[in-house]
Amino acid sequence: MKKNKDAMSDTDRETGLFQVIFNSMPLPLFQVTREVEILNLNIAAQKIFRCSQELALKKRGGDVMGCINALSVAEGCGHAEPCVDCRIRNSVKQVFETGREVSRQRCTAEVSDGERPIGLELLITATPIHHNGEMSALLCLEDITELTSLRDMIPICSSCKKIRDDQQLWSSVESYFNRFLGVDFTHGVCPDCARLLYPEFYKKMRD
Repeated sequence: MKKNKDAMSDTDRETGLFQVIFNSMPLPLFQVTREVEILNLNIAAQKIFRCSQELALKKRGGDVMGCINALSVAEGCGHAEPCVDCRIRNSVKQVFETGREVSRQRCTAEVSDGERPIGLELLITATPIHHNGEMSALLCLEDITELTSLRDMIPICSSCKKIRDDQQLWSSVESYFNRFLGVDFTHGVCPDCARLLYPEFYKKMRD
């Protein structure tokens, strides 16, 4: 028999609310054990890593993400030589050892899309969860690959201010940032340009 709303326990309500909030977050979130075994993952994580909740449960993070190191050994995530230095695993380990949040640690990772390796730049945040006498960790992975792709010096025309991309093509600042970051611009006129281009209008505005 289904429980009606009045018969739901406080625990049921808390669990339901947690799951709603968990799935509403736009960043990929994982609830994991000390060994980075997945207990729960939100919808954003399922979409990004193309793995359903059912298939991901009890698997380790690297196996679900398609980590190149996890794929290199039969035992999977946590057993390859580079896993010792894995920032994700070590962030989770630190949470369990100290009981404190690990905030926005940066790391690089290589994952496979089934055909080729893809380099990712990630910001890792891990925080402890205590519930019903048990501890787990909430792991957030922010993909900053597109942002860091702009970290080098950007070649820009000193006259028209167009930007040259990796294919040696020149495009406007607006087009460049829209293509790489999905950023749209609105336009206005700064005071210096208003004074130069529209002196009469500028004077009236200043009076």
